[in-house]
Amino acid sequence: MSKSLITFVSAGALCRLDGSLCAVVAASNAQIRTQVPASSAIGQRRNKAASRLIAKKAAASSRESVQFQICMDLGLEAENAPWSGLRYIPVDAQERAKGGNPIEKLKIEKDGLAVKYEVDKLAEIGYDAAVEQFGDDVNHRLKWIGVFTRPKRTPGRFMMRLKISNGILTSDQMRFLAEVIAKYPADVGVADITTRQNIQLRGLLLEDLPWILHGLRAVGLSSVQAGMDNVRNFVGSPIAGIDPKEMVDTRPVCQELQDMITHFGEGNPEFTNLPRKFNISVSGGRDDFAHTDINDIGYRPAEKDGVMGFNVVVGGFMGSFRVVHSVPLDAWVPLAEATPLARAILTLFRDRGSRKNRNKARMMYMVDELGVEGFREQVEEYFGKPLCRAVDSNHNQPWERRSLLGVHDQKQEGLHWVGCHVPVGRLHPADMLDLARVADAYSAGEIRLTVDQNVIFPNVSTEDVVKILGENLLNTKFLPNPTPLVSELVSCTGAQFCGFALVETKNRSLQIAQELDAELFLDRPVRIHWTGCSNSCGQPQLADIGVMGVAGAKKDGKRVEGVSLFLDGEVGENARLGTALKEAVPADDVKQVLKDLLVSKFGAKPR
Repeated sequence: MSKSLITFVSAGALCRLDGSLCAVVAASNAQIRTQVPASSAIGQRRNKAASRLIAKKAAASSRESVQFQICMDLGLEAENAPWSGLRYIPVDAQERAKGGNPIEKLKIEKDGLAVKYEVDKLAEIGYDAAVEQFGDDVNHRLKWIGVFTRPKRTPGRFMMRLKISNGILTSDQMRFLAEVIAKYPADVGVADITTRQNIQLRGLLLEDLPWILHGLRAVGLSSVQAGMDNVRNFVGSPIAGIDPKEMVDTRPVCQELQDMITHFGEGNPEFTNLPRKFNISVSGGRDDFAHTDINDIGYRPAEKDGVMGFNVVVGGFMGSFRVVHSVPLDAWVPLAEATPLARAILTLFRDRGSRKNRNKARMMYMVDELGVEGFREQVEEYFGKPLCRAVDSNHNQPWERRSLLGVHDQKQEGLHWVGCHVPVGRLHPADMLDLARVADAYSAGEIRLTVDQNVIFPNVSTEDVVKILGENLLNTKFLPNPTPLVSELVSCTGAQFCGFALVETKNRSLQIAQELDAELFLDRPVRIHWTGCSNSCGQPQLADIGVMGVAGAKKDGKRVEGVSLFLDGEVGENARLGTALKEAVPADDVKQVLKDLLVSKFGAKPR
């Protein structure tokens, strides 16, 4: 039997959903585009910065009020229906999906994005009934709107992952996120800064999702396409637009990519059925704060004949079965073609990527199969024209990757950024409200997140530097100049909340780092990354010392929590993956093992 569904899509590039289009009511409204103020006067800069935030909210409100009404006939067979995941992939890919893994079959039945329009119903009937009646929606499809069930550690509660382009938040957005988790008990209602300049909210209840999703839209945020087989958060330089050494301002590039792939945060079914997850990062300079080496698409700034653009690397990823750096595509594109090229690569991957074994479905396997040149030829086919060959970066002088923590001069005279360390990225509601307050007082309401799980306050005037450094928050919890081991510590969620983790990471790693800082003298920071399992969310292979939770450790003949260790990873211009050092070390012994390594490999001396 045929029935109609009415949905609303914000003004912008209309994503065709096909089916029977009964009516379209359209209105146009120009999006507000703003630039970083160029005036040298501090007062004018800060006023304009505040105006940008107001304009951004106005634009979001205007887009929401200008709607396209689309009536679609859903009475078609499953593989042809508008909500089937097969709708946008070619026939040969459809056949491969039908013979593919269980997740492919789930997407054939219904595109994951469809759950966006079913949240109210799921919330109304409650968690138990929703799991019983719509188990696939609760356990899988909610991930298409960034919502993940956590039955093993916190039954009945959810984690929400957001979309925060380039890791930039406003104080109002931070306050709303604090309001969300403040509803829940303190032991579960927390937030984490992630290694993709993102925030994950924890402890959520199903019945609260409609309110939370509405609130996100009201403050200009989205969680759409934040999980499962979608493009994850768009990573850029955390000091974009303010860095004296900047080659490219990554903010407009990341925002354009996000707008295209998610249809301005409303959801774009053209890219909701990739064969596997996908990561894109955009570097702004030689420090490569965006970690392009571990992304499916990495854009690295390079100039060609006086035109700034990007050399392109592809295929990097970190996972349970493989960890691999990206490889050069031997291609250069001007800034304006970064989004069209990403669209071409994504569409190629969607149409021709493997849909059989999810452990071998990341894009690098496609690159391996075709060879880099063969893959490049297929990218050109989808791009619609030949690609320029990559250009020599012409970096003749060595470059030491800079620290983002502490006070730094911006390229704008009289302004500074202040980088503050957030221990293992963990935030509580009171912390988030404090961050918002400090941002309002000193950085025109702007807060930036880093892949190292820290925060940056940009655009702090010279006269305000002493004041912000005197803030209690920066002297008691989020320090600008923490101790050497704590300062570079990164940790995944760990067994406290994640069902995959084999060890608890955040509390253990922080305690060990603090104790070792008290026991040892180091003349430089040492990057130690902890991850609870082989999924490598904590990116241990990038660290000076990496710690990964594993099974199989024994002590005194009994099985115990264990970790494996990696050594000599490097990030930045000369990035390399660390190598395995020790296997299945009992977790209780890891502090002493780390201490010995710090003394023998990194020059630490006992205090």
